[in-house]
Amino acid sequence: MTKKEPLKIGVTGGIGSGKSTICRIFEILGCPVYNSDQQAIHLIHNHPEIIEGYIKLFGKDVYNDGILNRKLVADKIFNEKQLLIEIQNLVHPIVRNDFNRWFAEQTSAAVINEAAILFESGSYKQMDKIISVIAPEQLRIDRVVKRDRVSPKEVTIRIKNQWTDDQRIPLSDYIIYADDQQLVTPQVIEIYEKMIETFTS
Repeated sequence: MTKKEPLKIGVTGGIGSGKSTICRIFEILGCPVYNSDQQAIHLIHNHPEIIEGYIKLFGKDVYNDGILNRKLVADKIFNEKQLLIEIQNLVHPIVRNDFNRWFAEQTSAAVINEAAILFESGSYKQMDKIISVIAPEQLRIDRVVKRDRVSPKEVTIRIKNQWTDDQRIPLSDYIIYADDQQLVTPQVIEIYEKMIETFTS
């Protein structure tokens, strides 16, 4: 009898929703976590195909001593929305391939793919189960202002470039409320136990 592949669990939610906290709990439960957002940043600075693509789109000044000039990219995208689509078409397939490479090495019962734009990137199609982490918008803004030391206006712009909770919820198998009113650990444990029981039965 062949061994079952690990269950692929996608964890998503808007910026500041509390995804990383949820994923840390899953890690404690024994689920390795692939952080798509962090890995995308790593690949943007190290993957030859992405680097070449960015230079074609933005010119050679887009990298300064190997570091991406985020302001240059943001300014150009603001004026040319098509550039954002071209970046996504360049980066998302490579991140998906990197996830698949990582996934092939895993031996646990379940793995987590943490991704802010799980739906927008199309990566949700690879997942067995999807969890959306939900929190009120003002709380999310407050969290990110404190964490990233940016203005509320900057956070609001970033939120507007992502899917809304109303878009995510219908496509999700489970919802975790990280609103500082409900404890998140019991929610994670309950969902994890349900998923593993269904998957292994």
